[in-house]
Amino acid sequence: MENIPFNKPFIVGKELFYIAQAVIENRQMAGDGPFTKKCQAWLEKHLGCRKALLTHSCTAALEMAAILCDIQPGDEIIMPSFTFVSTANAFVLRGGVPVFVDIRPDTLNIDERLIEKAITPRTKAIVTVHYAGVPCAMDEIMDIAARHRLFVIEDAAQALLSTYKGSRLGSIGDFGTISFHETKNIISGEGGALLINKEEYVERAEIIWEKGTNREQFFRGEVDKYTWTDIGSSYLPGELTAAFLYAQLEQAKQINAKRRHIFNLYYQELTELAEQNHIRLPHTNPKIGEHNGHLFYIITNTAAEQVRLIEYLQGSGIYAIFHYIPLHSSPAGIRYGKLGGPLTRTEDLSERLIRMPLFYEMTDTDVEMGVNIIKKFFLNDD
Repeated sequence: MENIPFNKPFIVGKELFYIAQAVIENRQMAGDGPFTKKCQAWLEKHLGCRKALLTHSCTAALEMAAILCDIQPGDEIIMPSFTFVSTANAFVLRGGVPVFVDIRPDTLNIDERLIEKAITPRTKAIVTVHYAGVPCAMDEIMDIAARHRLFVIEDAAQALLSTYKGSRLGSIGDFGTISFHETKNIISGEGGALLINKEEYVERAEIIWEKGTNREQFFRGEVDKYTWTDIGSSYLPGELTAAFLYAQLEQAKQINAKRRHIFNLYYQELTELAEQNHIRLPHTNPKIGEHNGHLFYIITNTAAEQVRLIEYLQGSGIYAIFHYIPLHSSPAGIRYGKLGGPLTRTEDLSERLIRMPLFYEMTDTDVEMGVNIIKKFFLNDD
């Protein structure tokens, strides 16, 4: 039997041609070259943000957002515990305290109904994580933030081109962050972007992005020389990364359509098992927003069943995995964070969730193989 990996990086268009163009024609390999500018313009056009800045990772974009929010030691940032470590790390690096709030039982996103209870005089921001490219309840969250004068940072690492009531995810809060890691829909190996949605933060974002200098203003002819004006770091990706990424962005609609096809095929083929209460399938709501087919998961009835099914799938050549040990239960989460209330659903669902393989070059036959093995597991058909 052929093995089906969890993920497989891919080339879809002119990636190698653009890399060659960057080296041979443009003669630029360092960051902020022609392809960087093309990628940023694409993001601004298609996402509707005020300004997009490419970064070497989504982690870097989150770190920039923390600086722009002026996070100080002791400031509290409300976020889900069911997320990747970078969501919290970016704020901990500034001395901030992650305050972990439980997730909704349906979307696995932060439960907007629990946020207000976790707000204290030290609260500075709310971070929404659009898990699996499915939108958080942004209207309610933005209303809470406005009433309490809090920043909203959208961790849209998994959500490029997903929507919420017609708006692209990442363009709704004060800041948004995107990932182009090789496991995401649109890839550049490593890579990310910071989306700035308010004009008043654009100039400082550019300075932070350019190592704390006003270099961008210099290139635009706004100053006669550039100098160190603020804190910052080297957040730019190399131009070869941007060249690869631009070729992917050109095919973004096609890539997301293919991933949604795979998602829908999994869903269709596993519906019978879900109706028999063997598993639970992902929750989506087209009336609220369109997801981008980033990942497909199933939820088993017990934690023990999750472990056995993952072992069964991997033993059959299907590399399915668990997703996220909750941050609040990790050593660093215990050390640096605090609980914003009980995290019952986070603890329960994280122990029952299984991510299935999903990548651009995956075939219908690959999906069927995984589905058939899941059916054998539950129906004792082997």
